[in-house]
Amino acid sequence: MNILQRLDTRISLNDEERMLLDSVRALCRQQIAPRAEHFDRNAEFPWENVRAINELGLNAMFVPEAYGGAPMSYTAYLACVREISQACAATGIIWATNYHGMKPLIDWGTEEQKRRLLPRIAEGGLGALAITEPGAGSDATGMRATFREEGDQIVINGGKTFITNGDVADLYLLFGKWEGIADAKQSISVLVLEKGTPGLSVVRLEDKMGTRASSTATLAFDNCRVPRANLIGEPGDGLRILFASLNKSRPSVAAHALGIARGAFEDAVAYINERKQSGRKILEFQGIQFMVADLAAELALVENWLWQVGGWVDAGATDFGIEASLLKMRATDLAMRAATDAVQLLGGYGYCKDYRVERLMRDAKITQIWEGTNQVHRQLIGRSFLQR
Repeated sequence: MNILQRLDTRISLNDEERMLLDSVRALCRQQIAPRAEHFDRNAEFPWENVRAINELGLNAMFVPEAYGGAPMSYTAYLACVREISQACAATGIIWATNYHGMKPLIDWGTEEQKRRLLPRIAEGGLGALAITEPGAGSDATGMRATFREEGDQIVINGGKTFITNGDVADLYLLFGKWEGIADAKQSISVLVLEKGTPGLSVVRLEDKMGTRASSTATLAFDNCRVPRANLIGEPGDGLRILFASLNKSRPSVAAHALGIARGAFEDAVAYINERKQSGRKILEFQGIQFMVADLAAELALVENWLWQVGGWVDAGATDFGIEASLLKMRATDLAMRAATDAVQLLGGYGYCKDYRVERLMRDAKITQIWEGTNQVHRQLIGRSFLQR
């Protein structure tokens, strides 16, 4: 085994989790990876992959047992995200978004909310996280979607953009500003919007560079009415819930990026072990060995940090925001570098759609942008050393 394969054997999983991960790997190898090129080329939502994932009951791994789930560790969840994303980055982010969107409901929702809503997700429903707006990306306080209380209902107006699963979700975790609270930060609130709510419409779907099989929607809310019982917490609790939720979704995005990076690295190493120049394998040239060594070292270090952060979450840690930012930043920068270097190592073939590294390079770029741009994460990390 090489160093990366040995690292995989040391992931802290129990026997049940290892069996599940083996099943996920088999699913990826037999079904998800072979279909990835088709779904990317046609920008077609991969319902076949979603159904196959649901047959394994993967949504249940992050839903508490009381609401129809079969919970496993956060580390096991991250391992599954990485595995699925290596096979098909679009499918990986579709599935991970179920976690991103519904974990705040699990952590902050009332007993009634969880009993009413979570079984849908445990049974295979799709979730979406709706934060971003045209004028509110990295700065969530700039959002303009509004929540207005009318008796036992909340009326929603406004819009959201770049929403993963936005056209297919069964439940949306939606952030907006509570009318009547003037402060931009203190007014942010969060609720669950259910599929089919009158006034909810999909304005457009984006035609993207990468993760093309994952739908990315612009949504409009025209006097959508939801029960006040769908409000999570109290008016004004949204920003606190958002920050706590991002700390757990950012390692998930890192796992997604590391799946892409690992796929690119393995494809490149396989190619340069076979391809010859001047009678020698490409990997026999010292300059190429240096490239491989640098990528392998960074993969080993960043993957080890992923499992470290996952272990902290499983142990009950709550204060790991900077660690999550560091992980997200380094993992996603690595995904872009590994994919770009893989294209370089395959030469002209790497630039052709017949080879997966071309797709991985396109898929990698978005990981540096979403869930907080890497410029924002560098700012957060750097600011953490500022003495006050």
